[in-house]
Amino acid sequence: MLRVAVLADTHVRDGGSTRMPDRAWDEVRASDVVLHAGDVMGAEFLDELRAAKPVHAVLGNNDGSLAGVLPETLVVELAGVRIGMIHDSGPRQGREARLRRTFPDAGVVVFGHSHVPWNAAGLDGQLLFNPGSPTQRRAQPHPTMGVLLLDAGEVRDAEIVTLD
Repeated sequence: MLRVAVLADTHVRDGGSTRMPDRAWDEVRASDVVLHAGDVMGAEFLDELRAAKPVHAVLGNNDGSLAGVLPETLVVELAGVRIGMIHDSGPRQGREARLRRTFPDAGVVVFGHSHVPWNAAGLDGQLLFNPGSPTQRRAQPHPTMGVLLLDAGEVRDAEIVTLD
């Protein structure tokens, strides 16, 4: 069983005061790999994540300093599950079809941008997963992140974790 910590919209600037909550770091350390769906914001934080676990990340709209370092989209295979990653999935209306077209062979699509946690089926059984934000909950009741449990080509569990 592969445990995957899923982050997005951490907004941790180099030299800034924003820090990821201890509970989020506990989840990262308990996982085998980290997926970050953009708006990392700083190379130092990305390096800190990479020092803890292997990281796959995509570029967010606020990641100007990471342009050319992170791709805009990415497909990874973990425990036999193909996972597509993108920061901005676009408007809610039409999201399922748009992400199926963008990642036709992915069983899971991880995205961010809205800071709204999302864990729901898309088209043809594709899982659409936005972990929310561990640092900027905006209108959400809690800061959040995600955890995926993958095994033998299947998603065994997908959970949005509240961090307060």
